[in-house]
Amino acid sequence: MKVSLSEAEGQLADLVRRAETGDEVILTRQGRAAVRLVPVRAPQSVAERERILMAAREAGRAKVTPGPCAARSQDFLYDDDGLPG
Repeated sequence: MKVSLSEAEGQLADLVRRAETGDEVILTRQGRAAVRLVPVRAPQSVAERERILMAAREAGRAKVTPGPCAARSQDFLYDDDGLPG
């Protein structure tokens, strides 16, 4: 993606975000390429992102403690005939 310096002034944060995700961002001056925005770290691979997500999901599952069954959560409000107790 090529963007002139004058256009880049108003959208620098978005351009940096795009460069961080791996998009090629080139800033131009008077129609000629002047600067390329590149991330300091290489973007993570899809496999690395999936590994991080799976680890987060497992950590979340480990913290969950099962509670009462939601289908039976209001049974104490009614008697055997279905009337309020």
